[in-house]
Amino acid sequence: MTELAGVHLNGLRAVEAAGRLGSLTAAARELGVSLGAVSQQVLKAEAQLGQPVFVRSPKGLQPTAFGQEVLVHLREGFRHLAAAAALGRTEAVNTLTVSVPPVLAAKWLVPRLSHFSERLPDLKLRIDASIELADLDHSDVDLAIRMGPGHWPGVSADHLMDQYIFPVCSPAFAKRLKRREDLAGVPILQDRSAMFTWEAWLEPEGLSGLVLQEGSVYSDAALCLQAAIAGQGVFLAWPTLADYAIASGQLVAPFPGRHKTGLAYWLVTSARKRRTAKLKAFEAWLREELAAFAAEDAALAGKT
Repeated sequence: MTELAGVHLNGLRAVEAAGRLGSLTAAARELGVSLGAVSQQVLKAEAQLGQPVFVRSPKGLQPTAFGQEVLVHLREGFRHLAAAAALGRTEAVNTLTVSVPPVLAAKWLVPRLSHFSERLPDLKLRIDASIELADLDHSDVDLAIRMGPGHWPGVSADHLMDQYIFPVCSPAFAKRLKRREDLAGVPILQDRSAMFTWEAWLEPEGLSGLVLQEGSVYSDAALCLQAAIAGQGVFLAWPTLADYAIASGQLVAPFPGRHKTGLAYWLVTSARKRRTAKLKAFEAWLREELAAFAAEDAALAGKT
């Protein structure tokens, strides 16, 4: 493509438009520039190509023999360029970028994306696993799912599901827990990123102030969960994180109590942008999945 190095693309666009439309005036109107600008671009392109493309006459522009050949290639070339640009627009229209905390993405959302593909096969998801609240006004992120109190400035937050917490441990470890007070004598796995404390579970259980034994400390909940599966101690978990491990028998909930933390999952969107059809479609699917999951969780909780 070294031949293109000495020819400006804007000049070629002007030549193609003028040749297709038959006049500089029509070309200027289509390209959104002045008549003088189009005229100068055509003259410059002809100089760079080394031969006249048009013969000027009172009837308009007539392509030279050289110009006829050039215009055939330009029309074909710009047709391909237009198709490439259309692909980009189609990709943007058919792609939804969702920001999700890594733990929620890995333990709950990703395993359910096959349901999404079956429901909306023409809509592609791009998952951005991050704990940071994305700039929904100036980035390509369409929406975020976040855990918290729901009070974030400059965004819209719609409630999805409350968070409930409960102790979990391996089946073998559970043999050490005959009553709730036994929690004081076993290692308690520490999630350094937790947004709540054990008091959120202990107080409703009538055990406020119970002194717990600190176990290993991990940087996120997924690691704590794996440590609990490995029998290293007791972890204070929640349904979207732990239900799959309980259902598979890797973990058990040694005590029946489940209590709210005051936090919830929220669908977070820009407060300034209009909600697109693809965003609404994802939200509808997400709410259906959460409703089905809540029913499954209730049945699982009833068995423990």
